[in-house]
Amino acid sequence: MAAAVMRPLARGDKMQVKWVDGRATKVVINQFIKPNDRLTSFERLEIYNRQYWFRIRQCFYEDYPGLRAILGDKQFERLADAYLAHYPSESFTLRNLGSRLVKFIEGEPRWVSPHKQLALDMARLEWAHIEAFDNEARPPLKTDDMIGLDAAKICLQLQPHLTLLELKNEIADYLIELKKNSGLRSEASNAMEQNHRHKKMGRAQVMKRKTNFLAVHRYQDLVYYKQLEPGQFRLLSALQNGATLDKACVELAGLKISGDPGETIQKWFSNWAALGWFCSLESSPGKPQIRK
Repeated sequence: MAAAVMRPLARGDKMQVKWVDGRATKVVINQFIKPNDRLTSFERLEIYNRQYWFRIRQCFYEDYPGLRAILGDKQFERLADAYLAHYPSESFTLRNLGSRLVKFIEGEPRWVSPHKQLALDMARLEWAHIEAFDNEARPPLKTDDMIGLDAAKICLQLQPHLTLLELKNEIADYLIELKKNSGLRSEASNAMEQNHRHKKMGRAQVMKRKTNFLAVHRYQDLVYYKQLEPGQFRLLSALQNGATLDKACVELAGLKISGDPGETIQKWFSNWAALGWFCSLESSPGKPQIRK
């Protein structure tokens, strides 16, 4: 029954007339669904098959307004159907529907051609938004917890809802505009640190190519996109990959840091800690944050 309901639709949003083994679908369905005085077994099941696909398509469309705007409705629909057929829903919650979309685009770029890099950037950003909206928030680190500890032994862990992104296109402002009145998670705030004017933007502005770094995170139940300097991104990425605090700071070697480097880095950490980006040293069982 589940296999029949979840099978991709045929052309015209109809249920497929052939079963997976080549038999007529109606022959297979007759074995486990009865007709009634108004509908055949095939027609009864087709209702559920269509409603299932209409529902997951709707959720996919709501979660990816930016990608839909880049590709256009028709190309996005083809991408959605191909992706959902290749990676059907396997979770109890529809929030995980797009969890493998970036992997799919990387392996099947023809579905987003000729906008592969732009589509990848947008898919990464929109998935990061979903993660920031409702992923776990562990007890945050308190600055006093680090007093007296050796930086060579401290491994700071970032919050599960925080995603670090290196993007090749400046797309954050465009997505913020789109999500004002669109998207499954439109109730979340989409904000940058700096003020910006709200205006209608076209695809040409989205395609402005410039490497930029973002931290997508949740703060007081709202989602924010925070611009990062290259040094900040490199430092946080090293921590996220398991480096100790002192080794993470080594990643800054050769980078130009404004002002006094020591004071600047201290301000970075103070700001990140105030935002609750670091987990407390005891909040992650099985992942020691202080090396012996």
